[in-house]
Amino acid sequence: MRIIMGNNNILITNKEKFEELKDNFKKDGVEKLHVLADFDRTLTKAFVNGENTPSLISVLRDEDYLTPDYPKKAKAFYEKYHAIEISPDISIEEKTKLMKEWWTKHFQLLIDSNLNIKDIEQAMKSSNLIFRDRVSELLDILKDNDIPLVVLSSSGIGRESIASYLKNKQKLFENIHIISNSFNWDKNGKAISVNQPVIHGMNKNETVIDSFPEIYNTVKDRKNVILLGDSISDIDMITGFDYDNLIKIGFLNENIEENLENYKQKYDVLILNDSSAEFIVNLLQEILE
Repeated sequence: MRIIMGNNNILITNKEKFEELKDNFKKDGVEKLHVLADFDRTLTKAFVNGENTPSLISVLRDEDYLTPDYPKKAKAFYEKYHAIEISPDISIEEKTKLMKEWWTKHFQLLIDSNLNIKDIEQAMKSSNLIFRDRVSELLDILKDNDIPLVVLSSSGIGRESIASYLKNKQKLFENIHIISNSFNWDKNGKAISVNQPVIHGMNKNETVIDSFPEIYNTVKDRKNVILLGDSISDIDMITGFDYDNLIKIGFLNENIEENLENYKQKYDVLILNDSSAEFIVNLLQEILE
């Protein structure tokens, strides 16, 4: 483990490997590069004013947009299934089954709670949703250099909410491609069903791109990938994609002592304590030189 940039919040797990990967990225050029990123707590801050902001859907839940009984029922699902999601003692197979169960139930709850597209648009203006420091600059660099950004999110209200949030920030650029859960809406904007397959924390990987040929065709020859995530399972976003070089950058936002060794085994670079995206901005600028 090494510390670089004089920043105790940046850890490179294998400096020699990282430098070799970076050199490969520089030699192959920008046209071979794409970025694959989670959204919640990766491109956005994990904490705002000292409060944990776990997901886009939590804003919808906690700020009273739906029926009065929705927050209580949603929190009950979270308390039951999130403990399963983060448990080291439950097999991947069992987790995968139960995560699908969780979100299938939650989507039906959202529909039963009269979810409307206008609720999502309003919720995405919440002061509790804030880009991680320097993410706006990161998005501008990707746009200016025509580097595709694939946002792969298992957030319950993903595609519509992410697009709405980026639009509010004037960052919904043509190079950004969103793969996430989405709803079908009636003429009044009410959710009536969810599109399949359901994407959750245990099955979000780039094989999902096969269902989005317009996105796949954009990145299929861009086999140098920078992956950004905040959970161990986020590294599986790359599963099934035939990459040449991969730099995995993980945000370890909390419970650092307990999780550090596990994250070090999975990620090439760790950004600790909900810190900024400065390292990624600097990395891209170096690759683009």
